[in-house]
Amino acid sequence: MMQATTFERAPMIAITALRVLVGWHFLYEGLAKLTAPSWTAAGYLKQAKGPLAESFRWLATRPDMLATADLMTMWGLTIVGACLILGLFTRLASLAGIGFILLFYLAAPPLIGYFYAIPSEGSYLIVNKNLVEAAALVVILLTGSGRFAGLDRIVHGLISRRPRLAAA
Repeated sequence: MMQATTFERAPMIAITALRVLVGWHFLYEGLAKLTAPSWTAAGYLKQAKGPLAESFRWLATRPDMLATADLMTMWGLTIVGACLILGLFTRLASLAGIGFILLFYLAAPPLIGYFYAIPSEGSYLIVNKNLVEAAALVVILLTGSGRFAGLDRIVHGLISRRPRLAAA
């Protein structure tokens, strides 16, 4: 089991703020998709490029699997976001978030010669906002900011106290 990394107070405050901001982005994206009655990932998957393009396009043609992927995306983003904001199961939420972000990145990698029907907000080459957010999630994963300021502090306290109570 990974131990919480100990940093000075100021860096942990900054990392906690980063966790909450990334969490807000995930939560908002999830809620926006959940509340949009006709949202689907089909368009995004159909225009996929890169190493997994065929798999993403195939998924878009299978209504049953697409419906599952849509639900997993909407609820996954929402749950990851809520957990990051609350500092609850932060490491697990970070890993899930990294998984989501890497899938988004692999569906639309910013590489030379790839053009997409859905416009991006800027001009990217290799590094885009998805890769930056994945790197932020790695920092959150490795620092245990949920134990610094979050519900992980309470959960960890309850779990670490349980073996001592059983031994007494």
